[in-house]
Amino acid sequence: MKSSAPRKSARPQALESNAAPVSAVLARIDTLWPSLGPAGQRIADFIAKHPQEVVHMSVSEVAERTKSSEGSVVGLCKNLGATGFQQIKIALAQELVQPVQFIHEDLVKKDTVEATVRKIFQSNVQTLRDTQAALDVSAMAKAVQLIKKARRIEIYGIGSAATIAEDAHYRMLRIGIDAKVVVDSHIQAISASLTGPDVATLTISHSGSSHETVLATRLAKEAGASTICITNFGKSPIQAFADVLLFTMARETSFRTEAMTSRLAQLAIIDALIACLALADYEKSVRTLRKTFDVLSTKRY
Repeated sequence: MKSSAPRKSARPQALESNAAPVSAVLARIDTLWPSLGPAGQRIADFIAKHPQEVVHMSVSEVAERTKSSEGSVVGLCKNLGATGFQQIKIALAQELVQPVQFIHEDLVKKDTVEATVRKIFQSNVQTLRDTQAALDVSAMAKAVQLIKKARRIEIYGIGSAATIAEDAHYRMLRIGIDAKVVVDSHIQAISASLTGPDVATLTISHSGSSHETVLATRLAKEAGASTICITNFGKSPIQAFADVLLFTMARETSFRTEAMTSRLAQLAIIDALIACLALADYEKSVRTLRKTFDVLSTKRY
């Protein structure tokens, strides 16, 4: 059994007097460690020793690495004064990264306009390549099959994923698919609970850990709907309720003010999904596209 004597902090000495949130989090780990149970101590040790890894991990991945449950991870975070795991990640990231990295991870403060443009484009191109490699073609085929046989489609997204959900909705309407998008969390929960076996849902969540979209997907699954999720590669809570997983591979982290590469990867998957759906019902899709094009042409000069 580990001694209850004060434990040496895993933090660099230069951070000891820093009042930033991460310092407070790791200091609380030092203080609370003796009073934690075995699972809590394993999780606390992992966070203290691997903060740079933790900011890129999901709650499911931390639970797996520490041989504990997701509930134990969230419970420790609450004992540390956070509302949950995401707040711990944000606190850690705010200390570990340079302020310029809140704009984009690959940037440094002295980058020229030329260097900035090059780095952003290189990062985005790499994300698309990685996502293509990670995407399971058989999963895409299954998603197409589920959407084709469904009477209607519901699309869920929160925060930065809401705009992706709305784009997917627009694209489905253009090819004649009966779809609706729900981006309000309360309406998501109500609507998902009222689905059934003749409905397919498409949830877009980079982290796969947002309470709102996990809940909506779970409720839809429990109601008998077919559930399709676009989420980043790696374990996350939403996967337990997904019939089909379409993985992105984006180096997006939750401490950024806005999602960047994750949105490009999500849009690429939506593009591929819509194209596959259109080809699966070619005549109807072409007919509907022509009709909607004629309607939209009246909106242009």
